Amino acid sequence: MTTLTIEALEARLAERATAAPDQSYTAKLLSRGTAKCAQKLGEEAVETVIAAMSGDKDELVKESADLIYHLLVLLRAEGVALDRVLAELDRRTGQSGLAEKAARPKD
Repeated sequence: MTTLTIEALEARLAERATAAPDQSYTAKLLSRGTAKCAQKLGEEAVETVIAAMSGDKDELVKESADLIYHLLVLLRAEGVALDRVLAELDRRTGQSGLAEKAARPKD
């Protein structure tokens, strides 16, 4: 079984984004703008939480895949490269999560 990397998924999404909206779900979402992409991400986040709380691991896997896909679509809609997100994750791994959180500005 071949493992799909998140970078490969982003590349596939970029390719599909150039298709006509009536031929690609990705292109259709992107054509509807950031608000729609964000709405879909929110819906998938809620569905992922519900799957986790229900204890249904198969459903959690499916909803997690949807969540990751819709996050990548939203990043593309906003022109934010996945590399920037990965660099931020890399930066954070250099310290404990508690220290990183404590260093954030207070609201």
